[in-house]
Amino acid sequence: MADASILENTSRVAGRAAQKTKICVVGLRGVPGIMGGIESHCEQIFPRLKRLSADYDITIIGRRPYVGDAAYEYEGIRVVPLPAARSKYLEAITNTALAVIYARFYEKAEVIHIHGIGPALLGPVARFLGMKLVVTHHGQDFERAKWNSIAKAVLRLGEQCAVRAAHRVIVVSKSVTEELRRQNRRRDARIEYIPNGATELPADPLVGDGTAPLEALGLEPGGYILAVGRLVPEKAFHLLIDAFRVAKPGYKLAIVGRADHDDAYSRQLLAKAGDDVIFCGFQKHGALRSLYRHAALFVLPSTHEGLPIAALEAAKLGVPMVLSDIQANVDIGLAGENYFRSGNVHALAAKLGQDYRHFEVDAEEIGRRFDWGVITEATRKVYAHLAAA
Repeated sequence: MADASILENTSRVAGRAAQKTKICVVGLRGVPGIMGGIESHCEQIFPRLKRLSADYDITIIGRRPYVGDAAYEYEGIRVVPLPAARSKYLEAITNTALAVIYARFYEKAEVIHIHGIGPALLGPVARFLGMKLVVTHHGQDFERAKWNSIAKAVLRLGEQCAVRAAHRVIVVSKSVTEELRRQNRRRDARIEYIPNGATELPADPLVGDGTAPLEALGLEPGGYILAVGRLVPEKAFHLLIDAFRVAKPGYKLAIVGRADHDDAYSRQLLAKAGDDVIFCGFQKHGALRSLYRHAALFVLPSTHEGLPIAALEAAKLGVPMVLSDIQANVDIGLAGENYFRSGNVHALAAKLGQDYRHFEVDAEEIGRRFDWGVITEATRKVYAHLAAA
């Protein structure tokens, strides 16, 4: 057979029917509609992979606090919830430890696909247990402001576990791919750049792109600046609020998202709410699409990202946008005027005071460069390489 895809595995016993290859996906909270870049990535990739071939048998192992207690199916993908510690330091690693054991001894997985460098700490265990290992590196999380020095050191170790243990490492950031290849020249052939995609969120089946979601939040079409993300320090929404109040642009500021874990930062941020600053909480796809479509401007002031899915979502819908000039945002490839100096309140305030038509983007071009179909096929080829190895 010309195509040596792992997904076309046949029995070693002559005449026995071909068997589906079992793939377990771990390191995420769950799907669908769960807040987070990894979650959005997996929600897009794995149903598409399943549709490529009926020979895929894919199980996503999620976390009970987010997906409930019972297993269910989403677009041909089985989602199995396992326990996770209710701690921002231990949630991911405890769930991943259970998931690796579950994948090997209950699901009999041949391939385990770990998402994130924190969960990748369990990569060597997965290899020891005999599974083929793929790790998707979603960003250098040791740079996130929310982690203390011990957590950052552990995350750096997780990155090294990913590079050393995985048969293949997928990296969503072009610049991080290049950095990892420079640092790991003996293993650089294992490291592959496959970005996140630009998702066109589905419209609400009842209201379409209507304004009902805006009205519920006290917003008017074209009358607000939009930011989307978790309420964590590295998203820098505190800086955005400060810049917004310096600029006084004549719009409201709407921030969509919530904190995974209540902490001092999220409480301090929410205390900044007022008539001009609206915290919208988590919004489902249809409502979020409407919020994007009717925004005057999208702003992402992050000090750290992998490759920001929220920015790609906004760009896909043609929303004018301003991003901090961190490398992950620059990797999107917008014009220079779409960026401001990261961490600088006055630089962002100056952007907020300009004509937002200067910050328009080419939605079609973004869609071509960050196409989920192309990205899914690239991921399938990673699995095919494992079969050929």
